[in-house]
Parts: sequence; structure tokens; C-alpha cells
Amino acid sequence: MWREIAPDATHVVKVDGYDVIAYEFGEGDEVVFLANGGPGLPCDYLREAHSCLIDHGYRVVAFDQLGTGASDRPTDPALWTIGRYVEETETVRRALGLGKVHFLGHSWGGWLAIDYALTYPDALKTLVLEDTVADMPHLITELERLRGALGSETVAMMQAHEAAGTIDHPEYMAAITLLNYRHVCRLKEWPAPVNRSLSDWNMGPYATMQGPNEFLYIGNLKDWNRVSDLHKITVPTLITCGEHDELTPACALRMKLNLPNAELKVFANSSHMPFYENPRDYYPALLAFLGKHSQR
Repeated sequence: MWREIAPDATHVVKVDGYDVIAYEFGEGDEVVFLANGGPGLPCDYLREAHSCLIDHGYRVVAFDQLGTGASDRPTDPALWTIGRYVEETETVRRALGLGKVHFLGHSWGGWLAIDYALTYPDALKTLVLEDTVADMPHLITELERLRGALGSETVAMMQAHEAAGTIDHPEYMAAITLLNYRHVCRLKEWPAPVNRSLSDWNMGPYATMQGPNEFLYIGNLKDWNRVSDLHKITVPTLITCGEHDELTPACALRMKLNLPNAELKVFANSSHMPFYENPRDYYPALLAFLGKHSQR
């Protein structure tokens, strides 16, 4: 089960002249390398949920992506591309001498993980794609379906605000808040690491790459689609999602059907963060997968 653990080491990695901060827990050759969601979020929420893997003999490494957390925060929007983040990830892996890793990407980190796996396949032992997608246009249709559950009048209100550019209006924000509690985290009280990451969200990368909120994708990734390339990813892959996930089980199934060596776990009573919402089911599933493909 998750708990907050102080890192055994903190590293500064130079990436194109900027400082990127990485956190290391435990030791050994079986490395779980984390790519958190966002974009623009510090790694706290994913790091704290997975540093406990050291109890099972894994070395866990997370990093604050450029623009987030303790890493440098430049403001040039040209930096906020998935290709640049792929190269940043590889720079961190090489700088820390991690060797082949179990690469775990959550949400936006899953999109990054897919592009990373296609670019650096020899860096991977396994791939874990959590609460993520490989086809953004398909996701956008799924998000419209989730929004539709609020009712036609509410959807019309949201669309009117989006067209007018008034998405900071209280009634629009109320609808987004309801969607967040249905499809991002269904716990009444969100865990401290989640709140800590959210309170330090850099909206520069987020707005540039994704959009203004979790249910409106208008950034530079809105047309991103790697389904036709997934057959090239041959390492063992675990796909996970929550039954109420904003990045829906239908999106997860699309990945499963196009990856040659993948298994899919859908967690009950969960949305976008099963590691916090349903830890009793999440951790055994993750550990069973890692255990099949590790030498400890």
C-alpha cells in the first residue's frame, strides 16, 4: 500500500541546459521508471503511490518533468512537445545509469511512454500503461459521452461557455468539478500527494499540449494517435484503468487489441487513480505483472 517515503537520493540532470530533478528509492537492477500525468504536474502523486515498490525489491525512479515541481520552469511554449519530453526521459534514464527499465506511464505519462517505447524500444523490460490512451480523437469522443451524462442542458451550457471563451464561469467550473469527482478521483477526500501536485500545477505545458481542463482537448496533442504503430511495441505490457476512468475502458481496450503482448486490468470502484481509490486490487495486479518479468 502507498505511503510517503523520503527518497534515498535526489539527482540533478541537465537537459538542454535546464535542471531536471529526479528522485530515487531503493536499489538494484529491477528499476520501475515513472512518468507522471499532467502535463505540468509535479511527480508527487505518482511517486508517492509507487515508492512503496521498494518493499518488494524494486528500485523506483521518478522525476519532475521540465516545467514542473523542483525542475526548472522555462516559459517558452516551443518546449512543450511530446517529442522533446521523450528525449528528456531518455536523458534522465541514461544519466542515472538505469539500464533497461519497467517503464510505468500514467495518463499523459502513458502517451509519453508509448512514444518513448516506439523511439527507444531497447530501453525497456516491460511497459505499464496506466489510465491512458493511444488515440486522442477516440478519447475526445469518449469524453463527449461522459459529459453527456450530465444532461443535454448542462452540455449545452458548457459548449456555450467554451465557444464564448468564458470557461472560468462558476456554472462551467461546477460542471467540471462534478466530472472530476466522477472520473478523476472518486474519493471524498483526495490524498495529500494528489492535492500537492494539483496545487503546484504549471498550466503552461498543460494548456499548450492538452487544453484548459480534463474534458476539453484543444492543445497540440489533440490529433495524436499511435494505434497504427502499437504493433511495433513487443515488450510485455500491462494496461490498467478504472471502471469510471476519464480515459475510459474503451480507450484501454483499443490499446489491448493493437498491442501484441498486452494484458488489461480494469479496477472496480475506481476512476483515474486506482492506486489511491482501490489499492487492494491495484497493487497485487501490478506486482504480479512485474514479478513475471523480473529477476530479483
